[in-house]
Amino acid sequence: MYDQPTLFDNAVSQPLAARLRPHNLEEFCGQKHLLGEGKVLRRLIESDQVSSMIFWGPPGVGKTTLARIIANRTKANFIDFSAVTSGIKEIKQVMEQAEKSRHFGEKTILFVDEIHRFNKAQQDAFLPFVEKGSIILIGATTENPSFEVNGALLSRCKVFVLQALKTEELVGLLTRAVTDERGFGKQKIEISEDCLRTVADFANGDARSALSTLEMAVLNGDVTEEKTVVTKETIEQCTSKKSLLYDKSGEEHYNLISALHKSMRNSDPDAAVYWLARMLEAGEDPLYIARRVTRFASEDVGLADPRALELAVAAYQACHLIGMPECTVHLTQAVVYLSLAPKSNALYVAYGRAKKDALTMLAEPVPLVIRNAPTKLMKELEYGKGYQYAHDSEEKLTNMQCLPDSLLGREYYLPTEEGLEGRFKTRLQEIKDWKKGK
Repeated sequence: MYDQPTLFDNAVSQPLAARLRPHNLEEFCGQKHLLGEGKVLRRLIESDQVSSMIFWGPPGVGKTTLARIIANRTKANFIDFSAVTSGIKEIKQVMEQAEKSRHFGEKTILFVDEIHRFNKAQQDAFLPFVEKGSIILIGATTENPSFEVNGALLSRCKVFVLQALKTEELVGLLTRAVTDERGFGKQKIEISEDCLRTVADFANGDARSALSTLEMAVLNGDVTEEKTVVTKETIEQCTSKKSLLYDKSGEEHYNLISALHKSMRNSDPDAAVYWLARMLEAGEDPLYIARRVTRFASEDVGLADPRALELAVAAYQACHLIGMPECTVHLTQAVVYLSLAPKSNALYVAYGRAKKDALTMLAEPVPLVIRNAPTKLMKELEYGKGYQYAHDSEEKLTNMQCLPDSLLGREYYLPTEEGLEGRFKTRLQEIKDWKKGK
């Protein structure tokens, strides 16, 4: 059932990524957390005991390749199915064939690429056949299956999360592409490790993108009678980006994100936007920046402006939904807003103080009055005895003790007067004064 190569296939004419597609687990790049020796997915594949599963991960990390490796190893019928080109009619035809095979004791593995593109009705069509065991479903998706896959179907599948490839893994893959006969091994290619690393950084964890960029660079390299030379200038032309003294895995990566963070902290929007542009134009993942900006919203602004976190999260979602280059303006909006917002690190300091006590006083018991008491025995042990429901009081306050005895009176959150946090400081003092008066 699996597509086999024919005499009419011309391997040389295939894209580099297709020529170098791994044939087995030994050639597979990355995903050591799933495919390393003794890891669960590797054991399932090697023992041909594959059950219904979903591969979730960004583009170019090996979801389809893993399915094809399974196809090469399994004794089951293997059907490659595309959610882009198939509908209910095609699903029913495949299911009928799978049901017939089941009666003859044959298993059918159905691989559905981009399963998130199926609507609920289409996904529902698989469900009874998965339940009966007529098919083993393997789905691949770049979207969160919790939101994109029918809950009933999802509950019958094991989700394996594939991660973006690390720069070192991509460099290894690119090095193999230069030397492997399926790649450029029959040619003499001269390319420095720095150039390979630039391509790997630009690919942003995507093996297919890395190989396509390398292929373009080689095709545009300087050809002599003896070899093809790929220079840094050629790489920059093929990526349409300058390196900008930027290495996403090295020191400059951390220098630039530090510069952005500290410019915002220093309320300098011009500098912040410059460092933002430096990173984005060098190929940095906008979601990485959005995560750091979201952290800043609570670490350096906090309750001085509670809307800062809302805006940062909205910017992250915008980056996720529309990507580069359109999301640059959303990140700029967040960075400028955070630069101009009043600053407070009171939340950051509060957690640091609490963390220190939590790590050094691990055995402090939860006061009985605020323990959960779902069973009769727990109630007999006085769990929850004397609990005061704050909503029952006029002030919506009680003087109930919530900290362990050894930490009674400890203060972690010390609000500032900055921005709206001044209101929280006033409110906190009112609460403390009320409790002292009781």
